[in-house]
Amino acid sequence: MKGEKKEMSTKVPTESSKKKRKRDLLQDDESNTQEEISLFSTVNKDDEKETDNVAASSEENDSNADSDNSDNDEDSDGDESSSQDEEYFEESSEEDSDDSGLDEGTSQEFGNSEENGSNSASGKTDEYEYDSSDEEDVRNTIGNIPVQWYDDYPHIGYDVQGRKLIKPVQGDALDEFLEKADDPDYWRTVKNKLTGQKVRLSEEDVKQINRIQSSTHPMGSEGLYEPWVDTFTSEVMEMPVTGRPPDKRSFIPSLWEKQRVGQMVHALKMGWMKPRGEIRKMKQNRDLNEPSLDMWKEDNEPEITKRYRMHIPAPKEPLPGHMESFNPPEEYLLDEEEEAKWDSQEPEDRRFDFKPQKFESYRSVPKYSRFINERFSRLLDLYLASRQRKMKMNVNPEDLIPKRPDKKDLQPYPTKEAMVYKGHTDMVRTISPDPSGQWLVSGSDDQTVKLWEVATGRCMKTLDMGGKVTAVLWNPNRTVNLIAAVVGSEVILINPGLGDRLLCSNTDSMLESHTETADDSAKKSAVTWSKYDITEKDSGFRVKISHSKPVIQVTWHAKGDYFACVQQDGKSQAVLIHQLSRRQSQAPFSKPKGIVQRVMFHPVHPYFFVATQQHIKVYNLVKQELHKKLQANCKYISSLDVHHGGDNILIGSYDSRLCWFDLDLSTKPYQTLKYHKKAVRQVAYHTQYPLFASASDDGSIIVSHGKVFSDQLLNPLIVTVKVLRGHKTTNHLSVLDCKFHPFQPWVFSSGADSTIRLYV
Repeated sequence: MKGEKKEMSTKVPTESSKKKRKRDLLQDDESNTQEEISLFSTVNKDDEKETDNVAASSEENDSNADSDNSDNDEDSDGDESSSQDEEYFEESSEEDSDDSGLDEGTSQEFGNSEENGSNSASGKTDEYEYDSSDEEDVRNTIGNIPVQWYDDYPHIGYDVQGRKLIKPVQGDALDEFLEKADDPDYWRTVKNKLTGQKVRLSEEDVKQINRIQSSTHPMGSEGLYEPWVDTFTSEVMEMPVTGRPPDKRSFIPSLWEKQRVGQMVHALKMGWMKPRGEIRKMKQNRDLNEPSLDMWKEDNEPEITKRYRMHIPAPKEPLPGHMESFNPPEEYLLDEEEEAKWDSQEPEDRRFDFKPQKFESYRSVPKYSRFINERFSRLLDLYLASRQRKMKMNVNPEDLIPKRPDKKDLQPYPTKEAMVYKGHTDMVRTISPDPSGQWLVSGSDDQTVKLWEVATGRCMKTLDMGGKVTAVLWNPNRTVNLIAAVVGSEVILINPGLGDRLLCSNTDSMLESHTETADDSAKKSAVTWSKYDITEKDSGFRVKISHSKPVIQVTWHAKGDYFACVQQDGKSQAVLIHQLSRRQSQAPFSKPKGIVQRVMFHPVHPYFFVATQQHIKVYNLVKQELHKKLQANCKYISSLDVHHGGDNILIGSYDSRLCWFDLDLSTKPYQTLKYHKKAVRQVAYHTQYPLFASASDDGSIIVSHGKVFSDQLLNPLIVTVKVLRGHKTTNHLSVLDCKFHPFQPWVFSSGADSTIRLYV
């Protein structure tokens, strides 16, 4: 049968060769248009019908193949050619499948190779399973028409031979739901509208869709910026001349670079230069509405910044004057005598370097003969002469003045003179108010002690002391009405007899209650305690303590039982501490270093302050040791006072300085004030108000605000608020003493003009 079909095919080679050429043309040319494909499809429809008829007749008359062939010779050329084509097609599909690659159920003329043709002939496979074309969609089977036209048909398009392509079986909504529940890859399955097939997206397809939705590169950004690999590079490696290691200097930066880097680091620390990040932030925070170009803007760059990036300009040459003009005035021209003198002088001695000349016009001026010489000498000077940029500091004088609070906020403080106490005939060296603030005691060189009523200025009592009174001080204990007065080398305790009579009688009882024992008389004392007789007691004198040297100061303890005295040139007995209740005296220092000027008791703690000429020593009376030594930074200490809080002291000196010490801060002065023009005689703190005052020989009393904060982190606030004047200068002495009122913001002062003044 096969042999007969071969003979039959050889009989009519014309029609079979045409069919083969069509198939070869479709297989080789993949770029044919859809119109050509549709044309081949219509031709193949007619051929398929004729082939079916021939196949049916051949099956019935298989035994009479020869007669059928002869009968078929009498048929028309179209029938004969169609039967021969069908026989040739069956033969080629069984034996020579490599030549065509066609199958009944597949149509792979546009994409499959000849090797895949044999597999498709043996079994029916999906024609859309393989696609190796680079075109966007080569499986178009409907032509250039809308795909919606096939919605009502069971097929979608036709193959090359014109046979219908049946759509895949589509389930209803229930099948769709079940598939959605059972299939885990349902979410990545899409439907191809052109073929009706369900396509499962790969992982790479899902990632590509996500990149497209996120507006990034579809293929990813991993390999977009890979460096270019120059395979055939033009660089040629050169071998070194020697194989020795590099020198050490190649790893060490040069000294110039080190100096430059050090300057830049210092500029960054000082804030003269800024890093790029800060400059970028400044540009971002810059106001956009600000004009970008301001032609009239001044260069406000600080000079210290210019030093790191700008060169030092050369000094400017002086501008030409009338003498350099081509037509100078007559007075600038030289006469014959001046010209001869100019020629005879040396170039260094000449007053000017050229002779003024007059020309009719600017065009007739010749070239300057010494231009090159002068230019060369100037360049030589700039090269050899060292120049230095002078930094000018534009300091506003107001910035140097410290900011101070308003005076109204610092009130109250004394501002004016309220009363003058007159009665002494000589200079008043010392004054002291009583603890109640009602009475005032004063001592003068007229050998008297006067008691004054503060409110009225009336002199209540005058006591004749028999010598110059150098110091008076009222006992700070309110239960004791007692005054200590210093006359020469004696300290006299006086009961003034003012105020409450019961208080005065209690004071006398306390003094008379002491009885001298045998032990007291056996002990050797540096001083002598004695009582006054009845006639002197009527004047107010109670006890007298006689010293070996003149006493220059007396000070009471806060409790009123102890008082200390300073003797002039006393050496080991320069400081004596007396106890009033026991009538005992002791010298706490055997060999004091330096000349003692002033002593004070601490108002709270058992400390004792001793001021020498240049130092203040703080002693602990309980431990009997030196607690602290303060350096006054002045030549000669004249006065001393302790703040009522106990942590600050104030000293005055004869070199017109006022030093404030903070004991918790340092051993050196916290602040040194130099307001007075002459020696400071006395300093005083107020016991309740944040005020302190200083009296000087320049005739002024300076009242200052000195507030001490309870917070240890805050330093004291010191502000000068008022300068009080009123005392007259006598024999180069003016204000000798000043004391504050115990309760009111008032200050008392005594001077060499024999007056006492009250400022309120």
